[in-house]
Amino acid sequence: MKIVCEGLDLSDAVLKVVKACATRTTIPLMECIKISAKNDGITLTATDGEISIQKKIKAEVYEEGEVCVPGRYFSDFIKKLEGVQITLDAEDNRMNIIYADSETTMQILSAEDFPKIDTDINENSVVLETEELRRLINATTFCCAGDDSRPILKGCQIVVSGGEINMTALDGFRLATTKGKIISSTGDIEIVCPARTLNEIEKMLPSDKGETEIKIQKGNLLVCVDDTTVTSSLYNGDFIKKENIIPKSFITYVTVDKKALKSSIERAAILVRNDKNSLIILDISQGKIEISSNSEIGNLCEPVKAEVDGKDLKIAMNSKFISDAINALEEDDVTLSFNNQVQPFICENVIDKNVLYLILPVRTSNNA
Repeated sequence: MKIVCEGLDLSDAVLKVVKACATRTTIPLMECIKISAKNDGITLTATDGEISIQKKIKAEVYEEGEVCVPGRYFSDFIKKLEGVQITLDAEDNRMNIIYADSETTMQILSAEDFPKIDTDINENSVVLETEELRRLINATTFCCAGDDSRPILKGCQIVVSGGEINMTALDGFRLATTKGKIISSTGDIEIVCPARTLNEIEKMLPSDKGETEIKIQKGNLLVCVDDTTVTSSLYNGDFIKKENIIPKSFITYVTVDKKALKSSIERAAILVRNDKNSLIILDISQGKIEISSNSEIGNLCEPVKAEVDGKDLKIAMNSKFISDAINALEEDDVTLSFNNQVQPFICENVIDKNVLYLILPVRTSNNA
């Protein structure tokens, strides 16, 4: 294989696909990027068995072929060559990388046993505005679980029905759910997609307005934007029903300025950021929320003006969870709804109720 391409184009492509390279594996090819040279361009592909990313770029192809390069090393090296033209000349088990007046040699592997990526996925699909998809992803994926104890919770549930799309994520301590409009779909759809896949899709979405199609078939998902294609396996199993978790009514409602609440919580969180639960206390009474935190570093107690409708309440929570939820809400004022010290509470916009965050309080000696 021998090709010539622009360093900036190659660097951009490599940085996109390297995110799909496996980081902990006993299979060396899973750590590689496959480079396929054919006709007037090259295709770069990486996969870890769950997600794969492909990117096509223009190149002068002098000799067609396929090779696998060590993903992380190749990525780190090529991103230092964005301003020059690059020649890749591969033969046997090595590749010569020629740039300006210099040349570097890198060991490569045969592409013969690289996993085959199935891109023939088109049985079902849903089309929605690109900005709507971006909003849905940003509003939910941060609430997915990060460990393997319950694998299905590492994904977002996506339900398409009646002209709407609903996305839900939870990790056992908090839940995010949001809905939006779709442009079209082939029918009702219900899947659980890895959060990692959705985050990679969000990163490749164009900044301009347009439409994005999500294709689904036999436990796999595909999204193609320009010359970049992401495919992913989906999670199997029953997702938790949010209707069984979200309370139907509340006894205390608090409406508060988002910016003031956010700033106070962030200050309180600084003092407890090394504690296991990053615990802060909200003491709710008529006309205010008193936010406090206490640790070996110091303590804080700040009042924030608020409209309170219902009973006074004192409740403990993980500062990161409520901070994440408030940051994700878009209106100037937010509503917090409570029942008691130990039941889940919710955070919402005051007007737009299409997004909801539920948080489980932390039990303390005072509320156990």
